[in-house]
Amino acid sequence: MTTDVRSLRRPRVKPEHRPYRTVDGHVRIGSVVHGIGAEIADPKGWVWLLVEALDGSRAPSAVVARVLAGHGDVTGEDVWQAMADLLAAGFLEDAAAPVPVSGRGRERYSRGVPLLRWMDRGPRTSPWEAQLLLRRARVLVLGVGGTGGHAAQSLVASGVGQVHCVDPDVVELSNLNRQPLFREDDIGRPKTEAAVATLRALNSDVTVTGERLEVRGPADLTALLAGGDPDLLVLAADRPDDLRRWVNRACIAAGLPWVDAGYRGPLVTAGVYVPGRGACWECLRVGEAARRELRLAPGQDERVASPRMPWNPASAVTAGLSGALLAHAALALLTGIPDLEPGFRFGVNLMLPGEPHLQRFPRQADCAACGGVRT
Repeated sequence: MTTDVRSLRRPRVKPEHRPYRTVDGHVRIGSVVHGIGAEIADPKGWVWLLVEALDGSRAPSAVVARVLAGHGDVTGEDVWQAMADLLAAGFLEDAAAPVPVSGRGRERYSRGVPLLRWMDRGPRTSPWEAQLLLRRARVLVLGVGGTGGHAAQSLVASGVGQVHCVDPDVVELSNLNRQPLFREDDIGRPKTEAAVATLRALNSDVTVTGERLEVRGPADLTALLAGGDPDLLVLAADRPDDLRRWVNRACIAAGLPWVDAGYRGPLVTAGVYVPGRGACWECLRVGEAARRELRLAPGQDERVASPRMPWNPASAVTAGLSGALLAHAALALLTGIPDLEPGFRFGVNLMLPGEPHLQRFPRQADCAACGGVRT
């Protein structure tokens, strides 16, 4: 990564961020997607000349010379600073930067890397830097059913270097309405065995391993983390009931980022956690409990407002959505694209299309899990 525009050999505006001029002469750059694009006032017109010159055909000094030749009332210092600002905002890259992957990898990820480039607001020389981060990453996936199967499929397809899958169950017929890694021929087969075979067939450049294991307590998690030394934990299991609490505390102890996802009927959510940065899972639970107004009678257990069943009602839609959100959160933490501030849950409610779902609360200073962790 670079923050020095002078180190770019042939700077250019990213193709996805191609600028245009508004009717009032401003320069819009970065696309019309909220969270990416920006508008620059350009009363003298030299900013437009600058972004036009940033087409990847010139060295930085030649770009400056081109602008100065067209506008005598701007200084070289102003132009250099404007280029540096565009780079820092994530709008520029080096057209001459080498592609540090093989021809096979270049073709495989030729559609995903431009999306990473589009969303990236960091000053990188090459969009392939993010793909290299994925190739070096080690991810532990707990649960490869509906949510976990969709997430693992996305991680492997995206080129995460090592993916280790853990699940205690065997494939059942009732799984097949939503769990993408299994087929009818897999019924009765351990899920990890079938999942590993499917994932390896998807991307032979990724190391996929599996382990049939039931996490029965914190000690099992500690052993898993110590044995695999992952960069990220992806939680897609919801049993036993205390599993998320165990994972939260194990990851805090290990300093390990983690993500989780699932569904409660039509409500699909995912969470993003980094020890020492923002609220932990237990902080969010406390914040959400204080926000809700369940109007329970004295002594009434809050679970009566959201009853548990022997299985979680789900379809291919809810499993696919939760797995996609989970994979997005995981890839964002691994690459920094987009740059997420951790300590929140987000998702969708299928009953109310278009209404966003977001839980974000301050970190609790007296949290039993993370209260002693330094920021």
